[in-house]
Amino acid sequence: MTFPGRAQTGAGASEAAPSEDTRRGTPPHETGRTRDDRAERVDALLTAVARGDQEAFAVLYGETAPMVHGTALRVLRDPDQAAEVTQEVLLEVWRTAGRFDPGRGSALAWVATMAHRRAVDRVRAVQSERDRDHRASARDYDRPFDEVAETVVQREDRDRILSCLGTLSDLQRDAVTRAYYGGRTYREVAEDVAASLPTVKSRLRDGLLRLRTCLGMDR
Repeated sequence: MTFPGRAQTGAGASEAAPSEDTRRGTPPHETGRTRDDRAERVDALLTAVARGDQEAFAVLYGETAPMVHGTALRVLRDPDQAAEVTQEVLLEVWRTAGRFDPGRGSALAWVATMAHRRAVDRVRAVQSERDRDHRASARDYDRPFDEVAETVVQREDRDRILSCLGTLSDLQRDAVTRAYYGGRTYREVAEDVAASLPTVKSRLRDGLLRLRTCLGMDR
């Protein structure tokens, strides 16, 4: 992602131009600035960015990027995702700098809040995607154990089961045996016998209904 370029220093630079230490985003304790001085400076930079000042944004980037990345990393615990969120936040700062209201707090706090919110949104998005995948997997895992199979298991009447299985057609008996004794899913049975999923579901349904009748479960 490309941001506006950093301002260039030179002999013609005005006295108000930021120092080289500032352009590199050097921490306050290394330049001798106090915390209040830094907060005021970032406020002024953000105000300039709101007017479209690209040089001010280059300096603001160096001042705030480490803080944004640190905030995102504490929430996400993932350096790569934290780096992505840092880029997203600073792009948002460039686009929405005009919305900053100095009367409601410092620019540093505004940017930090934006970073935290964006990181939390990323966590929620990742979790939401995982939940969707889990639900999709659960829908695909459709075992054909309805009340008939459950009742048969409870009765543990193997002889009657085998006898009733003999009343099914070969295709029905094969499908029921694979699903009931083999623990296969509808989809797995279909793959085993090279038949379509609707066809296998129909065989299982008809076979289980015939088993119900044979076992006297319709009485």
